Amino acid sequence: MSRIRGLTLFGFAAALFISAGGWAAKPVTKRMLSNEADGSQWASYGRTYSEARYSPLKQINHDNIDKLGLAWSLELDVPNSITAPLAIDGILYLAAGYSVVHAVDARTGELLWRYDPGVPAVAGKKLRVGWGIRGLAAWKDKLYVGTQDGRLLAINREDGKLVWSTQTVDVDGVFVSGPPRVFNGKVLIGNGGADFVPMRGYVTAYDAETGEKAWRFYVVPGKPGEKDGEASDPAMEKAAETWSGEWWKWGGGGAVWNALTYDRELNRVYIGTGNSGPYNEKIRNPQGGDNLYLASVVALDADTGEYIWHYQHTPNDVWDYNSSQDITLATMRIDGKQRRVMFQAPKNGFFYVLDRDTGELISAEKLGTVTWAERIDMETGRPVVAEGARYGEEPVLIWPSFQGTHHWTPQSYSPITELVYVPIIEMPSPFAAIPKEDFDPLLYTPDFTGMAGGDGVSMEDAGTSILKAWDPKTQKARWQIQTPGISNGGTFVTGSNLVFQGLADGYFHAYDAETGEDLWQFYAGVAVTGPPLTYTVDGEQYVTITSGPLHGATGAFGAVSARWGWDARIHPRRLLTFKLGGKAELPETPPPVRAEPLIAPQFELDDDMATAGLRQYMRCMLCHGPGVIAGGNAPDLRASAIPLEFDAFAKLLRSGALLDQGMPAFPELTDSEIRSLQHFIRAKARGLVIGEDGPYDPNAATGE
Repeated sequence: MSRIRGLTLFGFAAALFISAGGWAAKPVTKRMLSNEADGSQWASYGRTYSEARYSPLKQINHDNIDKLGLAWSLELDVPNSITAPLAIDGILYLAAGYSVVHAVDARTGELLWRYDPGVPAVAGKKLRVGWGIRGLAAWKDKLYVGTQDGRLLAINREDGKLVWSTQTVDVDGVFVSGPPRVFNGKVLIGNGGADFVPMRGYVTAYDAETGEKAWRFYVVPGKPGEKDGEASDPAMEKAAETWSGEWWKWGGGGAVWNALTYDRELNRVYIGTGNSGPYNEKIRNPQGGDNLYLASVVALDADTGEYIWHYQHTPNDVWDYNSSQDITLATMRIDGKQRRVMFQAPKNGFFYVLDRDTGELISAEKLGTVTWAERIDMETGRPVVAEGARYGEEPVLIWPSFQGTHHWTPQSYSPITELVYVPIIEMPSPFAAIPKEDFDPLLYTPDFTGMAGGDGVSMEDAGTSILKAWDPKTQKARWQIQTPGISNGGTFVTGSNLVFQGLADGYFHAYDAETGEDLWQFYAGVAVTGPPLTYTVDGEQYVTITSGPLHGATGAFGAVSARWGWDARIHPRRLLTFKLGGKAELPETPPPVRAEPLIAPQFELDDDMATAGLRQYMRCMLCHGPGVIAGGNAPDLRASAIPLEFDAFAKLLRSGALLDQGMPAFPELTDSEIRSLQHFIRAKARGLVIGEDGPYDPNAATGE
């Protein structure tokens, strides 16, 4: 991982207050605005509790959209700017990068204060698994944000000072990346990590005023006979019947890292649960069983956290088809009857409509290309798994890939059009079970223990992306638009029938919500894929989005991301705000660049070492990309001179010298492992592919 060179975080474990000239502090609004009817505020991740990302605002509309222009921009000193700001009483709040919280005047872009929790200094191994937070929450006079190292922080909205802090995780390697949610004086937060370490997923509610734990719900059962120390056990007893072997030794998975929705009408919380851990069912679940409550939506009592009902999208998951995608609430007429429903498009490729009173399946159809299952059986609610989809040690190509048809980038729903606007990925991947003897949770691979796909080259250009306007009643697309690359930003929709989405190629668009017509676009000079929002200040409507070289649902994905030419070292992270008549211009922005690999002919390549380096590189792939093509997240190691010299490379990897720039330390690496990394990087810089018999030139093999 990397940050822009020369930039450092503002201290650690303390607040840094920046006094903005001319800004006078004023008392903040102490009401909760999550169901604000007039659209003036955007006070929670999905604007309202329904997580619909719908705004009733109409000031910006079809007749004047051509006059929408940049009002201001703000440079952000963070490694990752894919985050969802909040807009409350004329102030934008965002937690970007490693949970650095900013307060910004929404009219002018003036930075009012900045709080840095010092994550890189304390995160340790947790720094290896991401670039920070995707959003924050607000309640009365406080902001709430999670950190990569697992803390939940309460910050005073008026001055940016820390009110309280509590540690929410107790397993090394488990981290927080998603935004918390707040309701009824409670803060709800989950965590991630099932792809990296043996962990048992859970979600926890804390008192919003004090930080005291109110309740916790575990997603998977623990070791038989051992109590969790929690109030409710029946749900875990029921779940344990669906597991086999000694699953608790491997954690089980089920991380609740993104989807959290509060149902104000029923006083319930719906959680979208994570994938299995590890993926290989022969390790985790040797005698079979559904593995509740993995890859499910679970309804919980908001006051106590007690289980109410669940619906499992992917029983006994082996494909990383988690259900951590948005859960959107609505009330709509179905078969002549008004029903309280929820919409969800989890990674497995189906779009589900559920009755949120009972959890009953109303309908489910394929949202994109799906080959792992033939259909959803409406009598049982279960997928009809295709022959051969439960793969063995030989690779099987399956749709969708481990990235899913829909990743975390948020969908939106309009009560006017009654359509859901979903950014989807069309991409397969080869899956193969890694044998138990080769299982190593310390090494990150694209699918942990599920896929054996060589050195990633086959994945680089294997996918496309689409924005679909999906009709949940007919379970068909009303319209769809091909979008660039494989991974783009989330959406919001307005009362004037405009759908906004930012894209990986640097363009921010507004579409007609009824037809998909492209009505407006703005070139941001870098990927513009943060979740957008809209709000009013002094009666004037604004639109805000974040931009930066790290883009889309998954960030780097080899050549498919690198095609845009964004570079983590030179391209800016920015907060962009638009209004009608906006005349501001972007600061000078470097043009797209292409990495120039260092061939380094003086480096004598050892084929065996390069082959061994493939496995070691798996721990680097999340940031530096498959095929050692970073695609914007971090420096492209093929073009770096540091890996050429062993001593310099070893010191950098082990010492944490670039910790303040987001590059974690790997003190456990041996000399042999580091040398194998050197050789693997050199092989990739020369365009070689690592096959079963070692490195080879794919062009030479075809005679080109």
